[in-house]
Amino acid sequence: MGDRLVQKNQELSILNRIAAALNREVDLHQALHVALGNIVDLFNLDTGWIFLLDEDTEKFYTAATIGLPPALADHPRRMGGTCYCIDAYVDGEMEGAANIAAITCSRLKDLKAGTEGLRYHASIALNTQDKQLGILNVASTDWREISAAELRLLHTIGDLMSIAIERARLFQRSTELGATQERNRIARELHDTIAQGL
Repeated sequence: MGDRLVQKNQELSILNRIAAALNREVDLHQALHVALGNIVDLFNLDTGWIFLLDEDTEKFYTAATIGLPPALADHPRRMGGTCYCIDAYVDGEMEGAANIAAITCSRLKDLKAGTEGLRYHASIALNTQDKQLGILNVASTDWREISAAELRLLHTIGDLMSIAIERARLFQRSTELGATQERNRIARELHDTIAQGL
């Protein structure tokens, strides 16, 4: 009972820290970078990256990375395009969080040098309701799979990140709308001023 209570307190502490990091930032990319750093630190992992689905192009892009091994960091093209995780996500086959072995990960398959021992990564779906937003990936270089308890907690963190992504996008849209309205108001005033002058 005592160990379970300690574990639950630790999980709540992690969730609180991630939520605080996400709530401090209104800039989407800064929020994702800060949250990713916290996740890697709190779970004692080595690396992480986030793929987001661009709302306009409907293509995935790398939105944030931290601690990528040289085989990925020094070769950005390896982070582009599709992969096993993205394909599974798009096909609706990624529920919650799952460990992905390097043997099935097209980004790591056949790589030996520069992976710093990276052999597994966990992929966490980022969704709101029925809308796909992206994928959170985290990894350790000690050849271990992420535990079931960690995956459950990462799934909850994924839900927090999804809400933060939607909030940041809504904030961006409202800022753009406000700027457009202000430009239109100034244009009307200029037009009225010129018309009165004539």
